[in-house]
Amino acid sequence: EQRACWLPRLAAGEAVGCFGLTEPDFGSDPGSMVTRAMRVGSEFMLNGTKLWITNGSIADVAVVWAKLDGVIRGFLVERGTPGFTTRDIRGKHSMQASVTSELSLQDCRIPADNLLPRTDGLRSPLSCLNQARYGIAWGAVGAAMACYQAALTYSRSRIQFGKPIASFQLVQQKLVHMLTEITKAQFLCLQLGRLKDAGRLQHTQVSLAKRNNVAAALEIARLARDIHGANGIVDEYPVIRHLLNLESVSTYEGTHDIHTLIVGRDITGISALQ
Repeated sequence: EQRACWLPRLAAGEAVGCFGLTEPDFGSDPGSMVTRAMRVGSEFMLNGTKLWITNGSIADVAVVWAKLDGVIRGFLVERGTPGFTTRDIRGKHSMQASVTSELSLQDCRIPADNLLPRTDGLRSPLSCLNQARYGIAWGAVGAAMACYQAALTYSRSRIQFGKPIASFQLVQQKLVHMLTEITKAQFLCLQLGRLKDAGRLQHTQVSLAKRNNVAAALEIARLARDIHGANGIVDEYPVIRHLLNLESVSTYEGTHDIHTLIVGRDITGISALQ
């Protein structure tokens, strides 16, 4: 019933949703969240705060994660519900095209039917994040490709010392390195997709790809900025926009270091987080 109510509207763009997991004091450690849910008669009452939530203030429905009797469960909180308020985060120098918000729940009562019935523990929200991280691994490649193409075009037309800077060995070295890293990241994503289609994709493989591809894209964006010189910081060219956005991508949906520890735990059998 929840899917029938929301998914067609979300898919058609008639409604907007958001995903409320991160809290002011708990980002990399979502299992320690302090948002709580309590059953009150035929309703649930939610109390807590979520932060850095994309689309938070424009969403028609928020998937909010809270602890109910000590177990992490998912709840659907609709816009306009009493006790549910939002506040946009201002002053961002990155991800400026999206709305990022704080969600506040103060004695927010929702119908019991708004509990996501199959959620049970941290595995539930993390399974959603795994899909997002897969998409990020691809998206980072797109940003890297845009930066590479801009740098290549610019280097062919920028004249210094009487010839295009693309003719200089150091510039060519940068371009070759950029293209090599893009190609490796593309093949990594391609293999992830093949494993996903076959139903054999592991979350640790997604972490490896997200970690690698975002780091490579950041390096490529910085090299492209270098090739553009001072022009690399103005919005006439796309490089600085991608560079600043990738700084956020490096930390959202799991930071570079957290993904390092996820892969490290997989290959050693030892968790560095416990």
